[in-house]
Amino acid sequence: MNPSPIGVFDSGLGGLSVLREIRALLPHESLLYLADSRYAPYGEKPERFVEARTLQVCEWLVAQGCKALVIACNTATMHAVQTLRETLPLPIIGVEPGLKPAAAASRSKVVGVLATANTLRSAKFNRLLTSLEGESRYLCAPGLDLVARIEQGDVSGPEVRARLDTLLTPMLDAGADTLVLGCTHYPFLSDTIRAMVGNRLSLVDTGSAIARQLARKLAEHDLAAAPDTVPQDRYASTRDAAHLRAMAATLLNVDTLAETVVIEPAPPL
Repeated sequence: MNPSPIGVFDSGLGGLSVLREIRALLPHESLLYLADSRYAPYGEKPERFVEARTLQVCEWLVAQGCKALVIACNTATMHAVQTLRETLPLPIIGVEPGLKPAAAASRSKVVGVLATANTLRSAKFNRLLTSLEGESRYLCAPGLDLVARIEQGDVSGPEVRARLDTLLTPMLDAGADTLVLGCTHYPFLSDTIRAMVGNRLSLVDTGSAIARQLARKLAEHDLAAAPDTVPQDRYASTRDAAHLRAMAATLLNVDTLAETVVIEPAPPL
């Protein structure tokens, strides 16, 4: 049995939605959450920066003693997960938009996809999209400033609702009955989306699937903590620990300490 922590990394606060699912499935595991908020969001950053910075941050997590890593950021996964797996000697679980389960769930075979611009441009995403041609019609849209709004704790304000209306109305008009939440920030908008569209859209996010995959990898590598382990969680930010603590309370209803850490120098933009 291995009591070492699991590193959960995102460019900002979206990965808290994945951490929530991991905590629910694996209550005895210790988690180290790192928000690289100094450089968030990654969605509009150059691809080479995202790859280099993700490796840099994950090397820091390994140095903290993490036994496995969850890259709880679609953009970082798309651009860096292959490099991470070639470089770091521990299990690494990435995320990707749930196109396959959405295709299986959709009756109309028209699926909306909300993701960051960088994810939608990535070669990995487009290979996935190409592999599913013929199964469904995918209507992809960048979420633009939604990540920034969520980073400030705004998940239901008038500007968020106006942006969602602009993005979702064309999808609904085209017959979409399923919506992929292709950024780990977006599950925090689920209640607002349901309030706006009712049952016209089924929402697909992959947080619970990521938690299950993590559990499988821990078992496969004999890394799981003992069932009676009392978890020791850490929350860290590269910018503002007080903000991370406040947002953990707002988004997860978790009262926790948080720390500010320095992971420098960052790669050039």
